[in-house]
Amino acid sequence: MKRYLIAVDLDGTLLYDFDTISDDLAAFMIKVQGLGHKVVIATGRPYRSSKFAYEKFKLDTPIINYNGGLITHPLDPSFEIVNHTADKDVIIDIVDGNDDHIRNAFCEVRDAIYLYREEKAIEPLLHVNGASLIKVGHFSNILEANPNGAIIIGKQGRGKQIAGYIATKHSNEVLSRVWDLKGEYDSIVEVYTKDSNKGQGLQYVAAKLGFEQQDIIAIGDGHNDIEMLSYAGLGVAMANSHPDLVKVADLVLNETSKENGVKKFLSKFLNL
Repeated sequence: MKRYLIAVDLDGTLLYDFDTISDDLAAFMIKVQGLGHKVVIATGRPYRSSKFAYEKFKLDTPIINYNGGLITHPLDPSFEIVNHTADKDVIIDIVDGNDDHIRNAFCEVRDAIYLYREEKAIEPLLHVNGASLIKVGHFSNILEANPNGAIIIGKQGRGKQIAGYIATKHSNEVLSRVWDLKGEYDSIVEVYTKDSNKGQGLQYVAAKLGFEQQDIIAIGDGHNDIEMLSYAGLGVAMANSHPDLVKVADLVLNETSKENGVKKFLSKFLNL
């Protein structure tokens, strides 16, 4: 039987909601691994908020966090860690230069959180459980090391202005994307390094695990999954995925994460 490396996103792909994985899905993913396939989580989340999925699926592979900005192996201390970081002075300048547009901001150094202003409403974005450190204040005063990137919560409708500033002044150092959200969080800007993408991360993991490109399946739903689906031998987009992801996908599913799309697809593809 052919063995596949299966890379899966979490939010909007595997998770039913913010932190729910059904026992049925967990049992299925364990069964897939029992047949000789390898499963790798590739997420924009930090490790602390994706660990529960790693453990519930009983994975034994590296994990890709921060959209490829950090790659570790929870079960292998000798694994050669990948840790892409942005210059902290660049992050500080972006925040300072957009103070009129910014509602709040935070960045992370591995699992330490540096928050611009205390604000209870944004706590779900922080994934505070498991944080090794939480500091609040102006980044110029509290940021002690280069972070894995930053999340800027702009005032309503200000995301494009912030992204424009980054593109104009710091395009040689960092990239940015405005999250495709509605309502209160319509202007969240993610700042990340040029080396932080899931495609590059998946290529690194595949080489470590000995998989050829044509034997890789990648499943996702967001703009941050574009490079991963483009790299994989088979790129699979969930129903209602980001339009730019649909353009590069080899296959678009009819189901969402809430309709158990990943399990239905893999059951059929792997003849389970």
